[in-house]
Amino acid sequence: MTARRSLPLASPITYRIVPVDPHAHLFEVHLTIAEPAPAGQRLALATWIPGSYMIREFARNIVSIGARSGRRRLRLLKLDKCTWQAAATAGPLEIDYRVYAWDLSVRAAHLDGTHGFFNGTSVFLQVIGQERRACTVDIEPPAGAAFSRWRVATTLPEAGARRHGFGRYRAADYDALLDHPVEMGEFQLAAFDAAGARHEIVVTGRCDVDLQRLCADLEPVCRAQAALFEPRTRRAPFERYLFLTMAVGEGYGGLEHRDSTALLCARSDLPYPGMRETTDGYRTFLGLASHEYFHAWHVKRIKPAAFVPYDLTRENHTRLLWIFEGFTSYYDDLMLVRAGAIDADTYLRQLARTVSGVLRTPGRHLQSVADSSFDAWTKYYRQDENAPNALVSYYAKGSLVACALDLAVRARTRGRRSLDDAMRLLWQRYGRRFYAADGGPGDTQSGLGEDGFVGLLREATGVDLAHEVAEWAEGTVDLPLASLLEPFGVTLSLAPAEGVATLGLRVATRGAELVVTHALAGGAGARAGLSAADVLVACDGLRVSESSLKTLLSRRRPGERIRLHAFRRDELMDFDVRLDEPARTEATLRRRPGRHALRLGWLGR
Repeated sequence: MTARRSLPLASPITYRIVPVDPHAHLFEVHLTIAEPAPAGQRLALATWIPGSYMIREFARNIVSIGARSGRRRLRLLKLDKCTWQAAATAGPLEIDYRVYAWDLSVRAAHLDGTHGFFNGTSVFLQVIGQERRACTVDIEPPAGAAFSRWRVATTLPEAGARRHGFGRYRAADYDALLDHPVEMGEFQLAAFDAAGARHEIVVTGRCDVDLQRLCADLEPVCRAQAALFEPRTRRAPFERYLFLTMAVGEGYGGLEHRDSTALLCARSDLPYPGMRETTDGYRTFLGLASHEYFHAWHVKRIKPAAFVPYDLTRENHTRLLWIFEGFTSYYDDLMLVRAGAIDADTYLRQLARTVSGVLRTPGRHLQSVADSSFDAWTKYYRQDENAPNALVSYYAKGSLVACALDLAVRARTRGRRSLDDAMRLLWQRYGRRFYAADGGPGDTQSGLGEDGFVGLLREATGVDLAHEVAEWAEGTVDLPLASLLEPFGVTLSLAPAEGVATLGLRVATRGAELVVTHALAGGAGARAGLSAADVLVACDGLRVSESSLKTLLSRRRPGERIRLHAFRRDELMDFDVRLDEPARTEATLRRRPGRHALRLGWLGR
């Protein structure tokens, strides 16, 4: 919701939140407004959460709400899907409401008998017109002996509560209140110091995790990121940072906040005591943590102008998510290799996977990453069976655009300048003073304009890449990564992604059925008439499974025909398919022998 620039008021807005019934997944919130608007106070709940660009309608989870002043009940009129207005009252206005919390993700709120978690956007009503007021929050434990060992993890400043304890916390204003998620329950906790700040890792969920190794591996990554933005002081823009980690059977996700992040991961991705190797799953987790930590600078403080301030009642469109999410996706693994968490060859394999993923997406020829950024609300976050044919990821291709720009600048300046210089200039101009010391608005409340990046890149590096940005970010051409990598002693090669012949279908086994999930545009299956949701039952008269189909295709040649039978709805259909030659989308990146100064400057030693 758009924050109004009114003067700070003396009396804080006060909230009290209680996990009143964990087994029914209900938080109870009590809100007190000392000085409500004379004509009747309006209240609203966010419809989306910054960092996740989709309207989620959090107000739908409010199951009951009422208003009173003293002992007098007041009328509370709902104006639209997320806004209420209380009747006028001279005295303090009190709002009581309950929120259903059963979204096990990093974006909303979740509560059961094992833990509680919430983002402020899901539970704290906005007092419209009083967004600049300070806020206090009393976080209370659930009742009962079963919850006696629960603790609290949040970076909200304490205002009477002890660290990790229930009690009173404070926020400089409503925006700050929303930007500090809260975890409560029995969790594992470890800490390390880096970049002048205390860093804590909280792990919720049953898992056998090596916290000491987690700290040892994340500490140099945090130091490397702080040094990127502040090469002189090497200090982070906060005094305390929190990695809130929920370990589950299967899951993946992260959401950034100004001095914390909420992470969701598979418990098997975390390091266990005695684990010596760095598994693919653990590398994935480190990359996720690195990604969200980088956001503390880039998107939480350096913002698109369209996000200053956030309007949480509607979509906030920008064409720059390829910079803010794509660049972060480039630097997350790059910071791992520079910090020594992974080696250069591992980094190049990760980069090659990204190249392959983008090349396997036909939609890259239809949608630019700038368009993908703008349409994130209605397309990228709401993908359907046609998504690979119509979309490109501003995360994945955006990271490759960042890589291409970085390589181009380094090559043209013989290693004297890089994309790092542009990141530092972004930080100095837009991010460093975005928040004041107390977490409230700083002395620079502006963001990067929609057309501002090309000029800033030229100013920071002395290299004019306006033509390249127009082609790579605003256009739909494939990036010339092979030629860009050549001066760095890295060879990019492409091979067929699958066997000898291809159907051009993506399939998945669901129960006992082999289901077409995507029919790629122009592919053999799509040309023959196959569609997403078709259930494949036989190939050339034989019952087919995912493994048998793969075996069959490995024995056929492009141009040969096969006959597929499939159910569409409850109708059996027959398809004559002429197989294609697989596209060359399997990327491999290899370092050439010898020392390469440009490569060392790019990846570090």
